[in-house]
Amino acid sequence: MTTERKKDLLLMGALLAILVLFFAKILFTGKIIRAPDITNEFYWTIKHYKEMGFLDLFRVHLRAGWDWLTNGGTTEGGGTLSLQFLFYRSLIFWLFPAPANVAWFIVFHLFVGGAGTYFLCRAIGTGRAAALLGGLIFAIAPENASLINAGHAQKIATISFAPWAFYFLERGYQSRRTIFFLASAVVLAIQFFNMHWQIAFYTCLAIGAYGLCRTAGIIAGDPDSRTGKGIARLVGLNAVILCFFLSTVAISLIPLADWSRETTRGLQSGSNQGQGGLQVEEAMSWSMPPEEAVTFVIPGFFGLSRQEGGYDDPSHGTYYWGRMVFTQTTDYMGLLPWLLAPLPFIFRRDRYAWLAFGAVVGGLFFSFGKYTPFYWLLYEHFPGIDHFRVPKMMLFVTTLGLAVLAARGADLLLDDEVRATSAFSRYLAGAIALVPALLALLGITMAARPYVMDLLSPMITQPTRFEQGPALVAQRLQTIQREIGIAAAFAAVYGAVLWSWARGWFSRRALPYLLVGVFLVDVGRVNAKFMLLQDVPQKVKGEKSPVVEFLAPMPKTGRVLPIDGSDPMEYVSHGIPVMFTSNPVQIARWQDFLESFSFDSAMPDMMNVRYLVHDAQQYEDDRQALGPRYVPVFASPDGSRLVLENRGVLPKAWLAPSALLLSDPRQILGIMQQPSYNPRSFAVVEEQPPIPMPPPMAQPKGDAGEVTVTRYEANDIACDVRAGRNALLVLGEKFHAGWRARVDGTPTEIHRVNYILRGVYLSPGRHRVEFTFDPLPFKVGKYLTLTSFAIFLLMVGREWLLSRTRRGGGE
Repeated sequence: MTTERKKDLLLMGALLAILVLFFAKILFTGKIIRAPDITNEFYWTIKHYKEMGFLDLFRVHLRAGWDWLTNGGTTEGGGTLSLQFLFYRSLIFWLFPAPANVAWFIVFHLFVGGAGTYFLCRAIGTGRAAALLGGLIFAIAPENASLINAGHAQKIATISFAPWAFYFLERGYQSRRTIFFLASAVVLAIQFFNMHWQIAFYTCLAIGAYGLCRTAGIIAGDPDSRTGKGIARLVGLNAVILCFFLSTVAISLIPLADWSRETTRGLQSGSNQGQGGLQVEEAMSWSMPPEEAVTFVIPGFFGLSRQEGGYDDPSHGTYYWGRMVFTQTTDYMGLLPWLLAPLPFIFRRDRYAWLAFGAVVGGLFFSFGKYTPFYWLLYEHFPGIDHFRVPKMMLFVTTLGLAVLAARGADLLLDDEVRATSAFSRYLAGAIALVPALLALLGITMAARPYVMDLLSPMITQPTRFEQGPALVAQRLQTIQREIGIAAAFAAVYGAVLWSWARGWFSRRALPYLLVGVFLVDVGRVNAKFMLLQDVPQKVKGEKSPVVEFLAPMPKTGRVLPIDGSDPMEYVSHGIPVMFTSNPVQIARWQDFLESFSFDSAMPDMMNVRYLVHDAQQYEDDRQALGPRYVPVFASPDGSRLVLENRGVLPKAWLAPSALLLSDPRQILGIMQQPSYNPRSFAVVEEQPPIPMPPPMAQPKGDAGEVTVTRYEANDIACDVRAGRNALLVLGEKFHAGWRARVDGTPTEIHRVNYILRGVYLSPGRHRVEFTFDPLPFKVGKYLTLTSFAIFLLMVGREWLLSRTRRGGGE
């Protein structure tokens, strides 16, 4: 190993050690991060790793699956199976003790992001100390790290790969070697595999902008690249990253694209009928109000307590009271990077300075969302923008650009020639001037209180769900004043360090350590308010509650519907199917069904809802509305919860002897809501039946037949049917195009029935009907991805052989 590599590894070790110490509170604990997204969602998905054997962590099962336990049966078409390729992820959850393994997963990815930023800075020419500072900024800037407070583990994991994508792309432009473009594409695919698709999409936008600017700069500055051959090569290399990314990510992208068409953000959803996307109001929510840019210097200006999962520590000050709907994170990135960022523009305005500046400004203006024409233009004309609802999420690009600028600024700060210039003296004066500016602002808030209140009104007077009362305005003003004072204190410390170093009071070598030390205290103060812990909830521990104990033996062909506010995942974790689990994106028809859901109709019967879990006290109020069909069959020992049995529940499969053809979704849902509708008497279909089926009015006589479900598994269902006449076999399972059916071994079409269910037409006689989940989009994507992996491994092997040959020739 070369000396240069050893130095890089040593600094990576130092970066990791700093992060472990910095986040020790959440790493070395028996508690869990207090965030609903972790306790209600994420932790449930990773608990099973503790039960796996070591070798099982590295086994890959590439078959798209139907989740029969959650949300009445659901799937993403196999689009999330790519998580199996992230072996390190499985290893973290298996290796570290629960529940702190969630925190180790988060901190590991912050390290990955910091390391990527370090190598990106090194690739564009910064020194090692400056690059380490850049990596630290990206890893622990509260803009990224405070996502811990929201429980956004997947978002942090996805963000962490963005610097690496830029690193490999920049190496590709510098060397014009295909392997680096391929590596950048693979990193983008791995980022997508981490399942936060909005961050992945935003990274692709930023990579595209970087590639266009970098390509244009090369053509403008290099005569050889302006030739036809040079331009063709650059265009070809850019095409490589696009095409190879799409093929590598295909195992996720193709199934998810197919799945998303039917969701609440799909083609027939939102304000752009036929194009897809969210309603304008939802798509523009969580746009960062421009005035909140003040939090880049004064992090607590709009409040620092931002925990939506419960009450915060009173010492953390007032809750967020700005113009966003709510926020669980802060926009602060530390004062130091903003102080260092001007230096490249004063002394080294090269392409990297402008590219980093573009990342800072572009990410910031994108984050402003609805407050700028820029975002409106993108929303209306750029594909994909209208599918996401948090423009502010783009600030991770701003953080990366700022980290790069700060690293280059740190290099210039250590340059003796730079320090000797008059321009540096002016820069130093400007940096120090921040202190009196902040103190003046503090004086204004104290001396001109009525003016400040009028300026911030009506925001400052609005109550939150945590804070109300006449003292609210005074409390918020006190927080503003305290935060301005703290910001002025940190600005004074930074100014004192820079001024003392300029006067020669300490060595050049000591400067980076002093600045990093102050930076760690600065951001550590803020991050500490976003790293809240709690005891592991009883439901998360996996212990069975009395209600779960009662429901566990129920046949798996039935479902449970908790309506007492309890977490449905508590039941799912014990293998009990539930009808509904909350998801930010639902299948559009399922969302319609839920919004139309009525307990006195056949809707719960069709979905095989056998039990309701109800709050005992609330049940007394709801008893009459629920009617006699729902009968209490179990009460928890403390009397707080009741289990009600639905005596009208339908079997998993039944035969409908007649069919009503309707095409209007509102009419179909209207029939489903009617208490008089009996799914056994007729089915509502949306296409002309392929065999003669009498209308409901005909009232066919005689026995329609009987159905026996002989196999009921996640991906396979089998039924033995005796049909007395032409009939429609209806399953109490959602329709999905990925299901395939065979009748007596012959493939047959599955039809949409009763708005959301699936059915197969049968002629009279005995039949064997088999349903198998086997979506074509996943199979196509799987083989494309595996082929891309093979190509990439061959290219890596080729590079390794070439490097050995070069080393051998050199020797």
